[in-house]
Amino acid sequence: MHEITPDLPAVRPDRKAGPSTGRFNRWHLASGALALLVAVPLMVVFSGWLQPSTEVWSHLAETLLSRLFINTIKLVLGVGLGVVLLGVSLAWLTARCDFPGRRLFDWMLMLPLAIPAYVMAFVAIGLLDFAGPVQSALRDWLGVGNYWFPQIRSTGGVIFVMVLVLYPYVYMLARTAFLTQGRSTLEAAQTLGYGPVGVFWRVALPMARPAIVAGTSLALMETLADFGTVATFNYDTFTTAIYKAWFGFFSLQAASQLASLLLLFVFLSLMTERFTRSRGDYHDTMRSALTTRFSFQGWRGWGITTLLGLFFAIAFIAPFIQLCLWAFAAISEELDARYLGLLYHTLLLGLLAALVTTACALVIGFSRRYQRDRLTALTATIATLGYALPGSVLAVGIMIALTQADNLIHAMLASVGSATTGQILGGSVFALVLAYVIRFMAVAHGPVETGLSRIKRSVPEAARTLGATPRHVLTKIYLPLLRPGLFTAMLLVLVDTMKEMPATLLMRPFGWDTLAVRIYEMTSEGEWERAALPAITLVMVGLLPVILLVRKTLQDR
Repeated sequence: MHEITPDLPAVRPDRKAGPSTGRFNRWHLASGALALLVAVPLMVVFSGWLQPSTEVWSHLAETLLSRLFINTIKLVLGVGLGVVLLGVSLAWLTARCDFPGRRLFDWMLMLPLAIPAYVMAFVAIGLLDFAGPVQSALRDWLGVGNYWFPQIRSTGGVIFVMVLVLYPYVYMLARTAFLTQGRSTLEAAQTLGYGPVGVFWRVALPMARPAIVAGTSLALMETLADFGTVATFNYDTFTTAIYKAWFGFFSLQAASQLASLLLLFVFLSLMTERFTRSRGDYHDTMRSALTTRFSFQGWRGWGITTLLGLFFAIAFIAPFIQLCLWAFAAISEELDARYLGLLYHTLLLGLLAALVTTACALVIGFSRRYQRDRLTALTATIATLGYALPGSVLAVGIMIALTQADNLIHAMLASVGSATTGQILGGSVFALVLAYVIRFMAVAHGPVETGLSRIKRSVPEAARTLGATPRHVLTKIYLPLLRPGLFTAMLLVLVDTMKEMPATLLMRPFGWDTLAVRIYEMTSEGEWERAALPAITLVMVGLLPVILLVRKTLQDR
């Protein structure tokens, strides 16, 4: 394989060097190949309708299909409403109000993002179910056995858990939007007699609408892609139906058709988000320093502090402590060679995915930097669409594509008299890493693109003028300057890969279980304590990118 290095145009005295916009070249080929990685699974998923599984669909129509649609719609509406109410209100309090402990809550409210939704799911059930410590303590305190308590194993329970985990998406973007709103605009509203509530509803909220919509869309895409949480609650959605069609009915075709319906929900969310933003026309042209915060002192300020403290205890402290207690109780049984093997597989897959994905993101970044045309922009956009695709959808598309490739390889080998057995590409580590690369390409592309945008074109151009080769420009200029962005990209992909459950569960090779798979196996059997050690490991690892976000938010104050 040829190494792709930045192919800078030659610098001539009479002509200013600039990006190439000419004929088809290696950058078109590179970006086109990466776009094809995403396009092929999508085409395979939708091609499943060419061979409908009549018997399977008859069974689904009689038993599951209507419930899948109703449950999915309920989940999307409930989570969407919850993350907006919670994320926006918390963002406004920490960005525009002053009360005791505000600086601590400013970053602590992002910590629930480190807990995977499927981990929060089994912790919530373990804590709040009838036999859990909360209801047991309540029965002892009341001295009665018959009382009303909200059912955690319900639609409301699923929504409650997912809102607790996903609200930081809205919180972070809305908080940034509130912080960057101009001082003159908000103070003008105050001079007209508006208090904190009036300024929020009439001025700040409309201007923050694009950020709120973007954060809500991210939360909804995570909701649609979720498998572990809904499986723990035994709440049927399209992701659980895909799993049942694959492993229950042994029908990849039915799984691909269900995956295509899930994709329609995802694309509908994306289109709604873009349509909403395109119709919004909220601009703040009077930017200046942050306006004075609305001060809440006395009982009002301490009341806000108490409410936020209780919420943070519910969203992070209580689940974290419960995981630690369960893990400590089962550590003598679970901390063995099997656990170390799970950790090894998880880290190895994560590192492989991080290296390959970051390298691909670097290629996309260089393509857009040195080949400014519509074709490159289109292929780069397609290549970074994978994050919007649920892991279960990618798993189905990749497995069908690689199965067909395996069949073709077997046929070719058989034609020359060479026989092979088993799968070559499908069901391999290669297939699983490929799914991770496609899924998290956009995650790595963001930091890499940001890093490239900070490097002035004059720097590498000057090096080329002095006779530096493309390889030297890459190794001596680009990579050192891009080191922070590359590290961030690799860290984000590593953590997301370690927490990814649907694709890993569906595509893992035999014997390649990971921490996420172990959590699923134990929670499906109600073994909360045995699931706690791998869960607390993923939570601790998930804190790493949150720490990066905390550092950034402290710089934005």
